[in-house]
Amino acid sequence: MKMNQRLRSIGLAGLAMLLCGTAAFAHHSFAAFDMQKTITLTGTVKEFQWLNPHSWIQMTVKDAAGNSTEWSIETGSPSSLVRQGWKPKILKPGDQVVVVAHPMRDGQPGASLVTVTLADGTRIGGNPAGGNQTKE
Repeated sequence: MKMNQRLRSIGLAGLAMLLCGTAAFAHHSFAAFDMQKTITLTGTVKEFQWLNPHSWIQMTVKDAAGNSTEWSIETGSPSSLVRQGWKPKILKPGDQVVVVAHPMRDGQPGASLVTVTLADGTRIGGNPAGGNQTKE
């Protein structure tokens, strides 16, 4: 009887380690982003995707010549965004926003969100280290 309990305990411990290891392996790094640089983008929200493991802001940014580029801005997970004051409908298509973000290393139009400022001046963070809502 003792041997069965011991084997069961070892099996459960092994299963727990396997499951924890799988979750840690599944999470990707932010190596694609240059975390030493920030950019500021002013544009229009095309779509806000409230998704796991990370939410996304799709926005259109016009350059000085008037050419539009769609940017994909990666944010935190919905659970981390909620802790920072976000709601699933906080960004709507057509909203004018100012985004501060870490750009992609390869120059593609994508970034990791630091903060977003809404048209009414409310600023919210977007990564786990980001800030809470503030009014400028």
